Amino acid sequence: MNSEFLKKWGLVGLVLLFTMAIITGCGTTEQNTQGDVNADQEEQVAEGESEELFPVTFVDDADREVTIESEPETIVSIQASNTEVSFALGLGDKVIGVSDYCNYPAEALDIDKVGAQDMNAELILTLLPDIALVTDYHYNTHPEILEQFEEAGINVVVVGSASSFEDVYNKIDMIATATGSQTAAEEIISDMKERHEAIKEQAEESITDKKKVWVEVSPAPDIFTTGQNTFMHEMLESIQAVNAAEDHEGWVSLTEEEIVQLNPDVIITTYGYYVDNPSGDVLARDGWAEVPAVQNEQVFDVDNDTVTRPGPRLIEGVETLAELIYPEVFKK
Repeated sequence: MNSEFLKKWGLVGLVLLFTMAIITGCGTTEQNTQGDVNADQEEQVAEGESEELFPVTFVDDADREVTIESEPETIVSIQASNTEVSFALGLGDKVIGVSDYCNYPAEALDIDKVGAQDMNAELILTLLPDIALVTDYHYNTHPEILEQFEEAGINVVVVGSASSFEDVYNKIDMIATATGSQTAAEEIISDMKERHEAIKEQAEESITDKKKVWVEVSPAPDIFTTGQNTFMHEMLESIQAVNAAEDHEGWVSLTEEEIVQLNPDVIITTYGYYVDNPSGDVLARDGWAEVPAVQNEQVFDVDNDTVTRPGPRLIEGVETLAELIYPEVFKK
C-alpha cells in the first residue's frame, strides 16, 4: 500500500515539476519578448522624435537659408571650436573629419584631418559627410569648394566668428538645430549661463577694490593683447576686474613701454602651450621691475583655448581667471 502510494505520488511530482518548468520557461520567453518589444518601441519613439525635428530650415552665419532634410549621420568640422561644440552635444561618434588644429577632446586627435583655412577638398569629398561645418573665412575665400560640397550632397553650414558669450550660445544653438541635438544644447547653454551668473553675483557682492589686469596673448617682442569686444574683456568685466587695454578694440599690439605705463596689478599670459616658462619670462623683463604685477609676482598663464576659443569651455576660463585674480574670493 505504502509502496503504491509513493509510486503514485512520485509520478505526480515529476509531472508537476515538468509542468512548472514549462510554465517558467514560457514566462521567461514572454518577458524576453516583452523586453524586445519595449526596446523596439523606444527605438521607434526616438526615430519619431528625430523625424519631427527634420526637415529643418534655418539661417546660418552667412545669411543663407539652409534646409537639412534628415538627421545627419556624419559630420566634418573644419574649426576647432565647432568640433568642441559637436562633441559637447554628444555627436562625437558622428564626426569623421576635423581641422588640423582640433585638439579637444582627446578623441578628436584620432579623427581624419581635413585641413584648416585651406581645406583638403578631395579628402572631404571622399569622406562625403552629411554636414560640413565651415567658417565665414571658408565662405569668403573658397566659395567654389563649398559649391562642390553642396553639389555632392553635403549640407554646408557656415559658423561665423564670435566675440561674446551670447555669440557662443547662438553658435551652439545653430549647430544643435542642424544636427537635431537641441535638448543637449539647452542643457549646455543653461549650465554656462548659470555658472557665469553665479560668478558675476559673487564678484559684485565681494569685490570692492578692482584689480587692473594686463592680458598677453603673444610674447615679446610682438606683444598682443585683447581690448573690448573680446571674450577676455567680457570675462574680466564679469569678475569685477579692469582690462588694462580697455581703451582699445579687439586684438591690438602695444610696446613694452606702453604696457609698463599701465601699471597692471595682475598679468595673464595665454601662450604657455608653446613657451616653456611664460611667467618667468615676464618677471625677468628689463624695465618691468616696478610694475605691481611683477613686484608681487602676480603673473599667471592660462589655457589659451579656454579664454579665446568660442565653445563650451569658455566658462572654465572665467572660473580660472576668477581664482587667479581674486583667490581670496573664488579659490575653493
